[in-house]
Amino acid sequence: MSVLVLAEHDGQKLKQATRQAVSAAQHWQAPIHILVAGHNVGAIAREAAAIAGVAQVIHVDAPHLAHPLDEDVAEIIVRLAREGYQVILAPHTSFSKNALPRAAALLDVAMLSDVIAILGPNSYLRPIYAGNVYATVESADPIPVLTVRASSF
Repeated sequence: MSVLVLAEHDGQKLKQATRQAVSAAQHWQAPIHILVAGHNVGAIAREAAAIAGVAQVIHVDAPHLAHPLDEDVAEIIVRLAREGYQVILAPHTSFSKNALPRAAALLDVAMLSDVIAILGPNSYLRPIYAGNVYATVESADPIPVLTVRASSF
């Protein structure tokens, strides 16, 4: 089983938050696959492949993904999830905060947002109450879907 990381990019360059999400994904000690979705983003896919610890880059290139809708990205994630990923994660950015909950709903699993620490295989730490309190959250879902706070990894 592998870990799927949704790449965050601006159409020209991979964002640093993606590298930090890959650091978080290394917790599972499984092959890490990065999904790069967009149009004419081959250079970004090559940049993602150069990240230490990345086993595979899944490059989805289509004209309608030049300015991707969250629904389109969520559908891609759901199709890939059926191939046997043990966890799906992304950096906690506005793009991922819109796409991943849609994918989680389609997979019928809970969405874990803004994870700041991975405590175990199904246990996570996340802030609540405007960051004043931390909650330990456990997930029994078959595929955890989460966003990670980039600055924590």
